[in-house]
Amino acid sequence: MVVTARRLVRRVPATGANLLVGCLEKSGIEYVFGIPGAKIDAVFDALVGAGSRLVVCRHEQNAAFMAAAVGRLTGQPGVVLVTSGPGTSNLATGLATATTEGDPVIAFAGAVPRADRLKRTHQSMDSVGLLRAVCKFTWEVGDVAALPEVVSNAYRAATTSPRGAVAVILPQDLLGDTTSEPPAGTPDVPPLGAAPPEAIDRAADAVRRARTPVVLLGARTGDPAAAEAVRGLMSRTGLPVVETFQAAGVVPRGDLEGRFLGRVGLFRNQPGDEALAQADLVLAIGYDHVEYAPGLWNPGPGAGVEIVHLDDGPAEIDNRYRPSVELRGDVAATVTELADRLDGLTLAPGAAARVARLRARLADLDAAPDESRPDRVHPLRIVRALREAVDDDATVVCDIGSHYIWMARHFRTYRPRGLLFSDGQQTLGVALPWAVATALVRPGHKVVSVSGDGGFLFSAMELETAVRVGADLTHLVWRDGAYDMVAFQERLKYGRTSGVDFGPIDMVRFAESFGATGMRATSADELPAVLRQALGTPGPVVVDIPVDYSDNESLGEVLRLESFE
Repeated sequence: MVVTARRLVRRVPATGANLLVGCLEKSGIEYVFGIPGAKIDAVFDALVGAGSRLVVCRHEQNAAFMAAAVGRLTGQPGVVLVTSGPGTSNLATGLATATTEGDPVIAFAGAVPRADRLKRTHQSMDSVGLLRAVCKFTWEVGDVAALPEVVSNAYRAATTSPRGAVAVILPQDLLGDTTSEPPAGTPDVPPLGAAPPEAIDRAADAVRRARTPVVLLGARTGDPAAAEAVRGLMSRTGLPVVETFQAAGVVPRGDLEGRFLGRVGLFRNQPGDEALAQADLVLAIGYDHVEYAPGLWNPGPGAGVEIVHLDDGPAEIDNRYRPSVELRGDVAATVTELADRLDGLTLAPGAAARVARLRARLADLDAAPDESRPDRVHPLRIVRALREAVDDDATVVCDIGSHYIWMARHFRTYRPRGLLFSDGQQTLGVALPWAVATALVRPGHKVVSVSGDGGFLFSAMELETAVRVGADLTHLVWRDGAYDMVAFQERLKYGRTSGVDFGPIDMVRFAESFGATGMRATSADELPAVLRQALGTPGPVVVDIPVDYSDNESLGEVLRLESFE
């Protein structure tokens, strides 16, 4: 008998901090955003020379925003690393925004040593309890050998639909413990197939029976494969399409744009809202209620409109969202199967005429007058100048404010996830951090961020981060000296404003104090040349634009439906 000796492999013990970083590297994590502190500095030390690049930020909330932008743009989780106490609590808004809006993020937060876990001591808190409210899952690691499985499960939880934020709490002493457990990557989650054929058949029959069908595209159609499948469906049928704000860019430039009826997401008064209100069937693809509540586009009692739900998860039932058919499966695969069954579908003459009327109305809105005061620039003038200044490969990210409504309604983009908004939480301050992260993951492409002067100062300290990492971005500040999105709604409700005004800031000098470039457009006529100069200047550039919001009350006008013939 021959005895074969088994070779024993000696595993060199690693600390928890080094094991964690090894797991991040094996999982393909390219960037780690964060701020150090004593309870987590062992991980920062382990990141020196590691494959995952550390980006030190100026506030934990902004670090979470940057991680969320990576998640939204790449589909892989962005990672944020912070210390205990306020370092952890400062994450809450960023993680809530990511979870609400489906952006995959993994947050690692330091904590007091395990022996102090239940004591009232420096920076002790129930971090799991705090972050559980804003994350999909939250763990506190109790044993260093568990780190590889925790990282793998956190990665899977963040990227499994519905995507969102997960948090991992790391006691300080655990990071110094040693283990022979090797670092591990994250196995791919097996992909879903298309929805069951019989369900797709029922959905196709319902669409073919409909007199006035409309496709409602939601956030999850922004994934590359899903967007391509939707474009295939459009090319094979005559179905009209409405985008939510989060689905901006799914409809491409060219012939298919003739089927685009605009975007919906706020103040139910757009051509897309009219299309949905008069539809007898809505095919909702990749749609999340948080983007635009069903009661806003389906206000009728009971089953006001037949709904076909197509997504990778089950429908969330609402009194205004009760699908007759649910197609649950991989979005791209299911859309492709449905397109096969609807190939050649055309609209009835009356429905086609209605689409043409709504297209004309959309064009009229985009071509509305943009007369500006001599010392201020009308929002439409800014939108048009920016559209002319950037190509279709540019990424534009928007903060929350009145500018957000003008941009969402009028800025045309033809690249999925080429125009980013915070719809679910409408979080102020996201634009600049998102732009920094976008410049990192989309190098060589133009990056433009847009904010009001109110939202800009929520995260303006990250200009220093942008300068330090060499981010090529142009940030437009629409300056009016007020929280105008609140102000014009107050005027509509109460006939006056309260608590919306603040003092002036010299945005050019502010930008220059961080080492960025500051520019100013003092009139509508100056704006195109200033934008061209800004976009051609390397590094971070802040452009101050005094905005004329005198037409803002029109944004909240009530929808007046045409009669359908």
